[in-house]
Amino acid sequence: MNDSNIDYDLVIAGGGMVGSALACALGDTDLRIALLEGMPLARVRPDAEADIRVSAISRASQRIFAAVGVWDAMVAWRVSPFREMRVWDATGSGQIHFDSADIGEPLLGWIIENRVIQFALLERVGQLSAVELLCPVVLESAQRVADHHWCVRLNDGRELTTRLLVGADGAQSMVRRLAEIATAGWDYGQKAVVANVATAEPHQETAWQRFLPTGPLAFLPLHDGRCSIVWSTSPQQADALLAMDEQAFRAALGEAFGWRLGAIVAIGARGAFPLRLQHSQHYVKPGLALIGDAAHVVHPLAGQGVNLGLLDAATLAEVIVDATASGQDFASWKTLRRYERWRKGDNLLMLAVMDGFKRLFGTSLPPVALIRTIGLNLTDAAGPLKNRIARQAMGLAGDLPRLARAAG
Repeated sequence: MNDSNIDYDLVIAGGGMVGSALACALGDTDLRIALLEGMPLARVRPDAEADIRVSAISRASQRIFAAVGVWDAMVAWRVSPFREMRVWDATGSGQIHFDSADIGEPLLGWIIENRVIQFALLERVGQLSAVELLCPVVLESAQRVADHHWCVRLNDGRELTTRLLVGADGAQSMVRRLAEIATAGWDYGQKAVVANVATAEPHQETAWQRFLPTGPLAFLPLHDGRCSIVWSTSPQQADALLAMDEQAFRAALGEAFGWRLGAIVAIGARGAFPLRLQHSQHYVKPGLALIGDAAHVVHPLAGQGVNLGLLDAATLAEVIVDATASGQDFASWKTLRRYERWRKGDNLLMLAVMDGFKRLFGTSLPPVALIRTIGLNLTDAAGPLKNRIARQAMGLAGDLPRLARAAG
């Protein structure tokens, strides 16, 4: 199936969490793979101080990491399990509590720094003979040649040819733009303020989220007893929060969180990023596929973005492996459509659910607040329904790719 005139079977643009996961998932095959990463490895390597960008990793994502041989490396750095999740409404009495013990599981998931995930994956890439890591480089242009392969030009002047070009290069994907794949979506008119904070009371290995009229505020447990916060709010308030001195920010944060974990006693560096919903009209073209944020961007209120992307990577890897094993062209539109059909519906559903939650909790109108209160409390009281929601979010249900399924 290999063509000796083509440099690579796959070129993966983007060595972040999703792109590097795809490279690892295909690393034991006979395919020739190039992984392009724009950041030097020295800058990816985790620092002693925890990264302010973290991800809530589902059980399905953890299985993917274990299957491709990187989970132990992440644990050796630092991972933070969470066993419960508590969600409540700031403008009403509605609340819901998820407990892993209620569904017979040891935990709900893990909070892991993005750098820990990416570095562990890139270290694994370096051990795989099938994958060549080109770093630091970025894709500058790409052209489809004779409906047969892509010619890719990098910012250092090199040119590569590949049978399959994979865009794992984020929400502003160059691959998507060069392929002229349109997107639909909108800005939320929000920014997420992120930081690591110490609280007077322990986080109890619990993920906490309070819905404020301006957006959700999450406290996520870290390995050292601190919490990673994700505070979604208006751009104006976000800018004001970033400009505050430490004492003023601690007071504002504690009040917004209702002092649920006592006083905020220390904060680290702060940052912010804009929030939007975005979905690509297509995930695939002949010889091209989009995964992760290049295909879809979701509101972070339930922490599902990276989990969706990792399922994309595992699914695309499975489609490629199965096509190769059966002698089919893994880069053909027909083959790649299997990946698109498998993932697009689930991704669209998650985008719609997260958007609905954002809008439902983003208003303080009394009738809506009453509906929220009733809905949260009824769901909390309905054990089977609540447990089904938890299992779905954890990646314990649904049409999962092989790498994300439980052994046996």
